[in-house]
Amino acid sequence: MSTVAIPASAVAPDVPLASRQDGRYPRPQMLRSRWSDLSGTWSFRHDDADTGAESGWTTGLPDPREITVPFPPESTASGIGDPGFHPVVWYARTIGAAELEQAGHGSDRPRLLLHFGAVDHRAQVWIDGRFVGEHEGGHTPFSFDVTALLRDAADRPAGHVLVVRAEDDPLDVTQPRGKQDWHEEAHAIWYRRTTGIWQPVWLEAVPTTAISTLRWTPAGPTAVDLTVRFRGRVPAGARLRVALRFDERDEDLGTTDFDATASRPTLDVTVPLARQRNGQAEDELTWSPEHPRLVDAVLTLVDDAGRVLDVVSSYLGMRSVGVGGGHFLLNRQPYPVRSVLDQAFWPESHLAAPHPLAHRQEVELIKALGFNAARIHQKIEDPRFLHWADRLGLLVWGEAPAAYEFSPTAVRLLTAEWTAAVERDASHPSIVTWVPFNESWGIQHVVSDPAQQAYARALVDLTRALDPSRPVIGNDGWEQQDTDIVTIHDYEGDGHVLARTYADAAARTRALDGVAPSGHPQFVGGAVDRGQPVMLTEFGGVRHQSGGRREEGWGYTTAVDGDDWVRRIAALHDAVRASDFLAGSCWTQLTDTMQETNGLLNADRSPKVPIEQIRRAVTGE
Repeated sequence: MSTVAIPASAVAPDVPLASRQDGRYPRPQMLRSRWSDLSGTWSFRHDDADTGAESGWTTGLPDPREITVPFPPESTASGIGDPGFHPVVWYARTIGAAELEQAGHGSDRPRLLLHFGAVDHRAQVWIDGRFVGEHEGGHTPFSFDVTALLRDAADRPAGHVLVVRAEDDPLDVTQPRGKQDWHEEAHAIWYRRTTGIWQPVWLEAVPTTAISTLRWTPAGPTAVDLTVRFRGRVPAGARLRVALRFDERDEDLGTTDFDATASRPTLDVTVPLARQRNGQAEDELTWSPEHPRLVDAVLTLVDDAGRVLDVVSSYLGMRSVGVGGGHFLLNRQPYPVRSVLDQAFWPESHLAAPHPLAHRQEVELIKALGFNAARIHQKIEDPRFLHWADRLGLLVWGEAPAAYEFSPTAVRLLTAEWTAAVERDASHPSIVTWVPFNESWGIQHVVSDPAQQAYARALVDLTRALDPSRPVIGNDGWEQQDTDIVTIHDYEGDGHVLARTYADAAARTRALDGVAPSGHPQFVGGAVDRGQPVMLTEFGGVRHQSGGRREEGWGYTTAVDGDDWVRRIAALHDAVRASDFLAGSCWTQLTDTMQETNGLLNADRSPKVPIEQIRRAVTGE
């Protein structure tokens, strides 16, 4: 290993700094300079009788409608806008020479990868009627090497026909579905469904030997652990050069050279940050919501003659998270978490953001309202949202979408999808906590069923095995066994009552001893309070509809007008701040969402009262 002080830009001048990208690239922590966005107009068909495959739809769709990808067909943004039960849907579009050129296809990048950000729930893919592959899991990405099927696109004026079949049974409660309703009409706290393609589809050309995935884990203030997986055979003598740059200071942090042939096919290394520093200077590089400093990285794979085989741009955040002394710890210091529950649902596009900029706008709104964290609820969020959380400084709680049945199938599906999600998102500094279960959804009998208790413990431990660097919440809200943070859901509407409930050490004992405010036991399976931090991770939920509207909708309590609503928000947040032991909180919720009208913002993200009033109520400042 050697360390050489050369600029990152000198290693790969054509690769932009990943921390300064515009937010459109679907995989923001592994950026290549060329890619082809396949979003836009596709052909579309419902297949309620599930006869499309035997009718030959794998080569193209007869009498199709047009749909705008990546918006789900239930949404108006898709151009379809049909929220009914349609368990099977088909998509098709043509890929031609223009897409290959835009993807960077050429002699130096001969392999073609077809990427899908997310397709809910099962997907099968064909090109020109030839089966490409399939994937199961509605929130996680997948890709296929389609080189053999697309390499002759220049000789096919009509192009190649890409066909996708998506299956999403609305009645199948073994699927990790989150807040997607299994009733035809949205009811209670569940919303319209998101079927099929709902995150970007893109084409990318890569070298024969290429960087496939990477993962960053800060290893103290002066180094970062890096895991790299490669696609294709790594030739003897190949080296991986990792160049780090702190753009905020226009400062190169050095380039480290590693023997890549030791990978076969995974390389695990520790990258030093080559700079002189004392304790004070270490803080100048640390990531936090107040100072979201990012370190850019350029990874260059070269052969034994120094020829470049592959180049990708990435970024990382130098920060640590943990628990101790009853506190949530950020960078080894107690950090009060002031979070908001974000359903990340848009009325016009459902789980899909209406446009890439919407991710940035969501983060900016959350911070403008006075929060330093967001709990993305029952959804594995688009990585582009996480990019803006990284860049603008917002803590994120990563949460699994629940299945609603306990069965071997449900266990298999959630375990596989959650594993893929943790592996995909573990490099984002903004994610500080993992939440595999919420309110015993999918483990409804965890109080008494040893099998469900074993499942809950196992998924928590699996999460720790996949990522030991973050706290894991065992079952958010109640009925917890092994959890790094004890979390409580309490929708008491009176601030004075809430203040008494969480006032001091004696109140802590009462809150954790026995039955939670929900009526469920706080601990199950013999678990007891071990002195973990305690957070009120759902509270508030005060209904108010702006503009004098009195439409159908609900909240946990109801304000009489805007002034009363603001007073209630302030009183409940004052109660949390007055507590001697609460380490954090999460307000329900960011936006009105369909029939739920307890958001701080309207469904279109406009504030119900001037945003400064909400911020003062939330922060007390």
